[in-house]
Amino acid sequence: MLVLSRKEKESLLIGENIEIIIQSIDKDSVKIAIVAPKEVKIMRKELVEQVTLENQQAMITLDPKTLKSLLQLKKESSDE
Repeated sequence: MLVLSRKEKESLLIGENIEIIIQSIDKDSVKIAIVAPKEVKIMRKELVEQVTLENQQAMITLDPKTLKSLLQLKKESSDE
């Protein structure tokens, strides 16, 4: 892990085409801007973790009969 200190309006580069700019610094937060190509996915980590957890919970709570029914419905819709 690389740890850097940056002041407001300073930036850093990741590779040749991703720039992270420190827009403002407040008491409890830092506002950043990210300049990157459109094909680069940028997502907040806590949202990715939340969706992953919800997906895992959905798989756990899915009983075998429901799973079998869902798979059958999927098969029938793909056959059409």
